[in-house]
Amino acid sequence: MSQLFALSKKIKLNTGAYIPAVGLGTVCDEENRSFFKDVVITAIESGYRHIDTAWYYGTEPIIGEALQEVFAKGEIKREDLFITSKVWPSYHHNPSKSLEESLTALKLDYVDLYLQHWPLGFASGDDGKPAVPKDANGDVNFARDFDHLDTYKELIKIYKETDKVKAIGVSNYTVEKLQRLLKETDVVPATNEVELHPHIPQVELVNFCNEHGIVVEAYSPLGSTGAPNLKIPLVTELAKKHDCFAVDILISYHVAAGRVVLPRSQNIERIKKGFTYVDLTAEELKALDDFGIKNPKRFVTDSWGKGIGFEHWD
Repeated sequence: MSQLFALSKKIKLNTGAYIPAVGLGTVCDEENRSFFKDVVITAIESGYRHIDTAWYYGTEPIIGEALQEVFAKGEIKREDLFITSKVWPSYHHNPSKSLEESLTALKLDYVDLYLQHWPLGFASGDDGKPAVPKDANGDVNFARDFDHLDTYKELIKIYKETDKVKAIGVSNYTVEKLQRLLKETDVVPATNEVELHPHIPQVELVNFCNEHGIVVEAYSPLGSTGAPNLKIPLVTELAKKHDCFAVDILISYHVAAGRVVLPRSQNIERIKKGFTYVDLTAEELKALDDFGIKNPKRFVTDSWGKGIGFEHWD
């Protein structure tokens, strides 16, 4: 078992490029943003080479500052890192503008991967800026006469006609939506980023993506707020068996299966420790999947996701 291997493991995308299997999730609470730059710098200096962010997170300016400080030290170059950003549904009509805002905030010329954050479109203001995605009744205000696939088609144009993205992909796409995308476009997504962990293994979706050369990326691997997945009995049993921490099992659950995993933390000391990679067997991976099939639980259930088509969206 090796901490270095968990962070250095890479997966080949359908573009031929390689994506680090463990990435740093960059959703950050407002109260922790004062030291988030140090979090990002510490992560990179501790071995992370993959940063997963998004326009919506509001942390891209902080990440941009962190990257400039890291590059200035001369030990790590831009090409050593894999950086992902995403277009939010309220920018569905203009992903190019969203990308420009992200690149400016990140202080970069390109991102390695650009994702459609959700297969949705939210209403926007007359100035083209995203509007608050709720109407007077507090309900999500969706854009009218909008086809979510139009946004992905715009990403294809960016991918083919510029050098600002090295690969494109999607997030929160179901099998049904992927089937339609594959039928109506000519660029297979490099990745599909979804909530995935032993409580919601999404086996059918994972199998579909594997069959079509789409790398699955798992967000909220610990179960979001409070890290409830650390308390799953099977996870703690496997941690004891392999003489490691429960978090190592949750990270290795994805890495051993050939998936990308995106843990997030604002705990600098925790980040420094990294993760011990556990080469889980096929039987152990299946046992973790089976636990989720019998005990399904999503932890990220934003109201706008109810109509997408995922199961167990309470």
